[in-house]
Amino acid sequence: MCVFLCSDVCFLTLDPNTAHTRLILSEENREVKSVRENQPYPDHPHRFDVYPQVLCRESVCGRCYWEIDWSGDDGVFISVSYKSIRRKGGGRECEFGRNAQSWSLRCDSSSFTFRHNHTRTDLPVEPLSRRIGVFVDHSAGTLIFYNIYRDTMSLIHSVQTTFTEPLCAGFGFNPGSSVKLS
Repeated sequence: MCVFLCSDVCFLTLDPNTAHTRLILSEENREVKSVRENQPYPDHPHRFDVYPQVLCRESVCGRCYWEIDWSGDDGVFISVSYKSIRRKGGGRECEFGRNAQSWSLRCDSSSFTFRHNHTRTDLPVEPLSRRIGVFVDHSAGTLIFYNIYRDTMSLIHSVQTTFTEPLCAGFGFNPGSSVKLS
């Protein structure tokens, strides 16, 4: 069982320089929505150019907990990634969960799927809500996803690994889906 403290809660913001051109960020960089039309974002070396993904600006180091609310019929990918993940091109090395640089939970209305290093695991957990909590303890190598329903946290999936680089929260999108950091 993992115990985290109020001091572990992190305030994260989305990094507009990493946002794919089919994502729209709110003014305060706390919400993002997938759209069909390309946005007129300037070229940037940190921008994802093929996959509709975005990273948060802040590094996740030490102990950190955050929550997100998601929407959309086809679901979203809630991810943790090394800052060094590739952003250019359509290969596995750029897509959350398909490489050794990222860990990703796919959430849709009926199921959860976890991916890391191109290995997919269908999780035997029924979604209770569209609010997800994520806890990282970088030095302990712990990553935990929770389903938040009313005042209850239920475990979706946990990972024990060794993190070798700074981490960032990240999100991947299907058309029409959105995420709000809460």
